[in-house]
Formats: sequence, structure tokens, C-alpha cells
Amino acid sequence: MQHPSEGRADGTATVLQPGFLASLFRELGADEDEPPAPVFVPAPAAPPSEPAVAAAPAPAAVPAPAVVPEPGSVPEPDGVADPVAAHGRAAALTHHRTLAVQADHERLADLLRRAAQPVSAMDFESQLRSYRPKPYPDAAPDAEPEPAWADFAPPEPVDSDPDQPRSRRLLDSGYQRELAQARLRHQRALREWRTRQADLADSGAVAARQAHEEAEQARARAVQEYNDSLEECRRAYRQAEPAAVESLLERALAAAEGSTRDLPAPCHAVFRALTRTAVLDLDLPPLDTVPALSGYRLTEDGTVEPVHRPDADVRADYLRLAARLALRALQAADAVDTDDVLAGVVLNGWLRLPGRPPRCLLSVDADRDALARTRLVPDSGHLGDDGVYADAEHDESLLRLRALAAVITPDPYADEAVVPWGTADAAVPALGELSPGEFALLVRAVLTAGGLEGWSVRLRGPAGLVATAEGQPGSRLPGRWVVWASRGPAPVTAEEIATLSEAVREEGADRGLRMTCGQFTDEAVDLTTEERHQRIHLVDGQGIRELALTHLALPLTS
Repeated sequence: MQHPSEGRADGTATVLQPGFLASLFRELGADEDEPPAPVFVPAPAAPPSEPAVAAAPAPAAVPAPAVVPEPGSVPEPDGVADPVAAHGRAAALTHHRTLAVQADHERLADLLRRAAQPVSAMDFESQLRSYRPKPYPDAAPDAEPEPAWADFAPPEPVDSDPDQPRSRRLLDSGYQRELAQARLRHQRALREWRTRQADLADSGAVAARQAHEEAEQARARAVQEYNDSLEECRRAYRQAEPAAVESLLERALAAAEGSTRDLPAPCHAVFRALTRTAVLDLDLPPLDTVPALSGYRLTEDGTVEPVHRPDADVRADYLRLAARLALRALQAADAVDTDDVLAGVVLNGWLRLPGRPPRCLLSVDADRDALARTRLVPDSGHLGDDGVYADAEHDESLLRLRALAAVITPDPYADEAVVPWGTADAAVPALGELSPGEFALLVRAVLTAGGLEGWSVRLRGPAGLVATAEGQPGSRLPGRWVVWASRGPAPVTAEEIATLSEAVREEGADRGLRMTCGQFTDEAVDLTTEERHQRIHLVDGQGIRELALTHLALPLTS
């Protein structure tokens, strides 16, 4: 007898509720547009106690009925949860992107702080090495000396009879027995000592100690050779040999860069022995080092859009970072020159972009006196009281850099470059390639060698200088002089000669000297032949080169 199927009494299968199937399909990710799969209900197995009966044919597949909402329920429209989820994802994305921008700002603040840290002087004294011997870890191999006979020999017999000879005392039987026993003990100690030494030699301890001693001797020799070579470099540095000066400057600049190794800013040095000036080429960091965004925000329509910082703030932050890197390089060059070899330093900050020629964004021309009176280490604080970056016009590092006669581009993000005061292309510069500081030092050195002393600089700038000087009576340049020297190639006009004549009369000077790297116009030369301008002397570019070669042995190129 076959029992009916579970469910109903007539044996038909019980159909599950439509709501359950629909929810199950949604959880399994099935497409709601596709028809549900047919439900197969297998026939129940026959009980084992009854005889086997032919199985009835399986019922046909019954498709699930359409989903019918229950009475009183309101159907949920499609896509209600999608806008809420999209808004949540957009809000999370906005938050994470803002955190990334904040991390960039924190990194910039840390770079500004580290770039303002003072550098340690890398002079010759600080580079000297000292040798301290390292003891061998185990001193047992040679700590035990060879047994000596003096430690075993018995004392000689007491001299009881002064008339008795010494040989007679030594032949005493008691003394001879003690002497024989002492010799046996000494021989036994020698054998044991030699056995221990042989065991140590077999174990490699002696060879290890010998290797340690040889290594210590090599280390001491290396330290001595390094100090000797350093002393030789110091001698060459004091003689202003370019290779020695450039080597020391490169070491100092590389050591200064160590505080910001995650921001490469290499600096190359070239020493001009003719003017005793170091030309430093500093590679500035990329423009994207400074974050251009302040964060992200979520708009009303659910899109994520960036919040840009004002262009003035971005420019100010980059110029502040470049200024601190430049001050750090100047401090390193000034601190290492303990022997006063450098007369001045020219620093150029270059921005190098792939596929484009390098652009000079800042240039500094400072003599040694300017470096000595300027505090090259700015304040480590770079934030204002309100927590924002300070204005570039009031930034301490930029103010100190401008105090060193620096020219700085107003906008590093535009194609606005500056003309460098001096370039490191050639160690022997031409007259027109001299920086304003080099040119001023050259004019003063040439005229001092000619007999002018008591210099008083009235005006000095990129175009040249105006100064007064005194010549001793009987010298080649006697009396009081007004010197006007210009470094530009433009020809000197007659109006400038008349201006110099007026300055000579106002200063109560005896003569005036007009020097230029270029030429004089014919009208200017003719004007000096007149009576009221006869006290004006002219020196053109060729004359300056001849004076430099005659008095200073400086072979300036044309």
C-alpha cells in the first residue's frame, strides 16, 4: 500500500508561498524579469516492510504562480534603496579624498619645518677621524705567560760562615734536593703550558687573535691615511684650488640635504678661483609638492567635487619652501668656509621639468659680509596664529632671502623666470658673466691695487656701483675720486659723463672715474676733451680686463 505524499491527503505537493520564493531569488541574485524555475516534487519512497511496487510516474513540473501581494500590504517600488546607497558611497569617497589632501598638507608642513633646521658644519675639523683600538673578546690565548725558572728556583742557603766559599754552600745536600724538585716542577709546568698552547693553536684561537690584531693595525693605518689625505685637502683648500673647494662644498651641501631625503633637492657647486666665488645650482622640488586642493565636498546632486585653494596661497607655499631650501644651502656653504676662502656665493634655484628647458626661479648674490650679518636659519614655525600659512610677503625665510639681494619669480607656476646673477657653466667667466657682487669686488680690488684706499660705497646694485675712494699723495691715483662702474653692455652716453662731473663737484672730489663693461659713445669721448670735463677718466671693458690681468693676474675672457 502506497502512502500519500506529505502535504495534502490526495498526494499533491504543497506549493510554497510566492513571497518566500521572491525573497529567496533576490538574495541569490536572480533576475526578477526571468520566470522562476519549475518546482519538482519527487514521489515518496516505499516503506521497506511492504513489497516493492512499481513507482508511479513523477508529476509534471508545476510553475510557481505569479507573486500576488498579500491583502493590506503596499508593494515597494523598485530602486528605492539605490539613491541612499549611492549617497553613502559618495560621502565616504569625499571623506577619504579629504583625508588624503590633509595628509599632503601635513607633509608640506613637516618639510617646511625640517628645511628650516640648522645644518652642522662640515669643515675639516669635524671630518677628522680618531682610532680607538678594540680589545680582543677573549684574552685567554696569551694571558698565560711561559713558566719562568725564577718562579720555581729555591732560595740559596744562608751564609752562616763568611770564610766558607759560595760553591761549598751550593753543594749542600738539602739545597740540592730542593733544587732537583724545583727543576721537576718547572719541567712539568713547561710541558703543561706547551700542551695548552698546542691545544689553543689547534682550536684556531691563536689564528683568530692574530687576525684580530692585523685587522686593528689595518684600521689604524686607514684612519691615519684618511687624516693625512684630509690635511692635504685642507692645504689645497687654503690655496683656493678649485677641486678642493668644490669637493668640500659638495660634501657640505649633501650633508645639509640629509634632513629632507624624501624631498630630493641636489645642489651642484662650481668655484671660480678668479673671483673666489662659489656658484651653487640648486634643483628645486616639483610644483606638485605643494597641494593645490584644500579638500573635497559633496554637492546637492550627489557628485564629489574638489575644493581648490587660492592660487596666491599655493604660490606662497612653494616660494616659502624654495626659500628655505636656498637658505639652507647658503648656510651650509658659509659654515664650511672656516678659512675664509670664499669672497661670495651665488645661488640659483632651477626648476627642471621633463621635456622643457630649466627655468631659474630665484637667484641670490651675496658676499661674505652679507652672509655673516644675515641669520640664515629661519624660524622653525611656519604657521600663523590662526592656523593657516603666513602671507608670503611677511614670511621670514623670504624676507631674509630678499635681504641678500635676491631676485625671486612672482609666479613659479607661470612661465615667469628670472635672470641668474651668475652661471656655473664656466669656471673662468667673461667680464659680462660676473655677478654684481663679483663685479664690485673686481673693481675694488683693481683700484686698490692701483693705489685707491678708504673705499666708501654709496650705491650698489645689479647695474653696478658708485663709490668714493682716496689716493695717497705720490701714488698713481692721488686725491679724492668718485668711481662709477657699470656691468651692463650698453654704451655710455654723454649725459652720464655730465652726471658724473656734477657728482665730482658735489663731493668736492678731485677726479672722477667712469668704468663700463661695454663701450663709450663718440659724444661721451668728445665730452671729456672739454675743459670742465677733463677731470673725468674713462675705462671700457677692454681696459678693465687689462687692469685685472696687470694688477690681479686675472685672465678674464672676452
